[in-house]
Amino acid sequence: MAYETIKEGKFEYYSSGEGTPIVVLHGLMGGLSNFSGVIDYFPPLGYEVVVPSLPLYTMSLIKTSVGTFAKHINAFIEYKGWDEVILLGNSLGGHIGLVTTKLFPEKIKALVITGSSGLYENSMGESYPRKGDYEYIKKKSQEVFYDPEIATKEVVDEVFKVANDRNKLIKTLAIAKSAIRHNMAKDLPKMTTPTCIIWGKNDTVTPPEVATTFHEKLPDSDLFWIDKCGHAAMMEHPDEFNEILHGWFKKRGF
Repeated sequence: MAYETIKEGKFEYYSSGEGTPIVVLHGLMGGLSNFSGVIDYFPPLGYEVVVPSLPLYTMSLIKTSVGTFAKHINAFIEYKGWDEVILLGNSLGGHIGLVTTKLFPEKIKALVITGSSGLYENSMGESYPRKGDYEYIKKKSQEVFYDPEIATKEVVDEVFKVANDRNKLIKTLAIAKSAIRHNMAKDLPKMTTPTCIIWGKNDTVTPPEVATTFHEKLPDSDLFWIDKCGHAAMMEHPDEFNEILHGWFKKRGF
């Protein structure tokens, strides 16, 4: 499905609905379509779902870091004039959400992370990405999910396109290194923002023990598991993901 984005100044984003803003942060190889379930589910329930385009490949190399992306999200929140938002992030997006919450806690009503980096993650391997090797990229893309069929041709094509673009490849590797350097273990105990952790039991990129550690270290967190699910729960099991999240919102009064 094609989503029409809005361009305003240095920001580009998709928006749907009215109400409490849920700002969705996609991962390094992700995009709008990864969150189609969230985009469809929450607007009728009184939420505005907003998916900003992260400047992963347009930021200068020297500024390409998790911290810079967090500041970009804060600038976006200020630009929109919101007092408080709910942040929802997958993979690198979860990591950016964590850093944004650490730096600007007064702006974040709640944080939702799924398959988030920030503590530990398996990379796509020392040889990734192999330029021009479509079958290798396909195999690695499929390994992200419990059900390899979720890695459709469109998903694989998008990863393949990044791997074969020299500028994007350099930025991808720089972001991955920044994420590894920016470990959140010491920060988490000081972060009191209510946090919902939704995790695939079969995640091989950020294994289940990563979710358990997030839950143990974050003072106000709830941890939910989804069975037969890999690194992107909102893609593999959108209905279950949305039901868990909506239930948590209702329980917490968001």
